[in-house]
Amino acid sequence: MGTFTLLCLSFFDMNAQIPNGGFENWTNMGAYNNPVGWQTLNDYTAEVSVFTCTKGTPGNPGASFIKLTSKAFNATIFKGIAVAGQLDVVTATPFLGVPFADRPEKLSGKWQHMIVGSSQGYIDIFLTRWDASLNARVPVATKHQQLSGMALSWSNFEIPLVYTDDGTPDSCMIVLSASGTNPTDGDYLWVDDLAFQGSVEVENIPTTCTKVIGFPNPASSSVSFMLNGLNNEVVRMMISSQMGALVRNEGLRIENGLIKVNIEEFAPGAYIFQFFYGDKKELVKIVVE
Repeated sequence: MGTFTLLCLSFFDMNAQIPNGGFENWTNMGAYNNPVGWQTLNDYTAEVSVFTCTKGTPGNPGASFIKLTSKAFNATIFKGIAVAGQLDVVTATPFLGVPFADRPEKLSGKWQHMIVGSSQGYIDIFLTRWDASLNARVPVATKHQQLSGMALSWSNFEIPLVYTDDGTPDSCMIVLSASGTNPTDGDYLWVDDLAFQGSVEVENIPTTCTKVIGFPNPASSSVSFMLNGLNNEVVRMMISSQMGALVRNEGLRIENGLIKVNIEEFAPGAYIFQFFYGDKKELVKIVVE
């Protein structure tokens, strides 16, 4: 595991599961509160007295819950977002999780949410493990749960995880977001009583076969992949950052034995490309310049 990762993980209790999943513990920052174990935009937006994360009372159950609200300041709309892990507060991009060593079946909790515009909020879950041979994080289980409609009173939810690796995770990142990519002033998501439920055994997980060939590597605008023995078939592609955050998840058709992927919008860094077909999984690390 890289030195940077070890330093970041050392800030958390190594036996932790979901930190402060009931949102009962908050740090008083004077003009605002921050939920313990979660990172929000509050520290960044405090300079303009805008707080997209606030403490709600009473909880369901307990004394408190988390209230995330996208808010406008001049021409900028700050997304209501909270991450169990690390958050780039300038770009509102999550990039690192907290220590975790289980294979749960699903995430449960309670929520209320409403959308003002057309960009629905979401909950993302990433379980990852460090792969020393790749010097990067490999997804073990992920789930992107788009919010649907509105929930104007407390409702129970369950989000099943999708496993793509037979390893044991060592990190978990949960992202709660009141808005999608185009936030609207007033979008909100309230959450309480987060917990993981059940367990998933190692079974029916795609096996890794001959490593896929990706070129050029490093790449800048696009990268092509050659998958041995496949042509005119649809495969599922997952792309994650070096620290495990899911970047893209889509189905692609192989043409003339190749898949070409546009990466012009990718920030410089290392990315893990995974391709799933049948009971097989191909994995390659690509550096974007």
